[in-house]
Amino acid sequence: MAEHLASIFGTEKDRVNCPFYFKIGACRHGDRCSRLHTKPSISPTLLLSNMYQRPDMITPGVDAQGNPIDPRKIQEHFEDFYEDLFEELNKYGEIESLNICDNLADHMVGNVYVQFREEEHASNALKNLTGRFYAGRPIIVDFSPVTDFREATCRQYEENTCNRGGYCNFMHLKKISRELRRQLFGRYRRRRSRSRSRSRSPYRHRSHEDRSSHGRSSHTRRYDERDRYHESRSRRHRSNSPTQRSGRSRHRSPSREGSEERRAKIAQWNREKEQAENASKDGAIDTNGNNAELNGDQY
Repeated sequence: MAEHLASIFGTEKDRVNCPFYFKIGACRHGDRCSRLHTKPSISPTLLLSNMYQRPDMITPGVDAQGNPIDPRKIQEHFEDFYEDLFEELNKYGEIESLNICDNLADHMVGNVYVQFREEEHASNALKNLTGRFYAGRPIIVDFSPVTDFREATCRQYEENTCNRGGYCNFMHLKKISRELRRQLFGRYRRRRSRSRSRSRSPYRHRSHEDRSSHGRSSHTRRYDERDRYHESRSRRHRSNSPTQRSGRSRHRSPSREGSEERRAKIAQWNREKEQAENASKDGAIDTNGNNAELNGDQY
């Protein structure tokens, strides 16, 4: 039984708790609703009821004097309010999202939902905003059960197909420009990126044994290749060294001969040279004689 009640809590099947209050944090019946509006004792989301006052509050697109208002002026007025409120709420903690309703129904008109990153930040903001005023009007702030704005937002409004207009019971969230969103929320991304860059890498926290065991095969292979490279280079250096070459030639050269043996070899080389020269001269004389006889016979 308890599991069944927990599964249907905040849905249309729940006959005890109001599903609209659970999803949106507001109900058109208010205190007259037949179902319970259970307010959370702690939540990361705050609801600032009816805080935003549109310049065309009475009639959309027309001011209080009945003059038409330029839509760009309305958007500029909204973004000024959004930025002013964001800077004030940012003092109490990091903001995850800041949503402002564009609905016209009494229970949702001008509602502001701010979701902080931590529940403590929301509690701090609630404590500091209670009893304060904005534009001469008291700020009505309380914890909100809304944590998932995708369930609370009217999908047809996002597609420009909602036929209920400003009196729809789901949130019609007014949007800000990309430039303003980047300016306001970009500070958190820059702050996180700086904190990540200052934090040490998890690899550095590992012990020497973990680092040596992780990828041991790849490191061993890399070191083996490096050792082979240095060994081959040192071998080439030894082979190209002049001292090494002279040392090898000194070990391979025969024993040195004496002076008498060298003179005998030189005398023998001279005799062989004279004999070769004489033989070449005799061959030249025979060749000339034969040529002369052949010339005489021809004439």
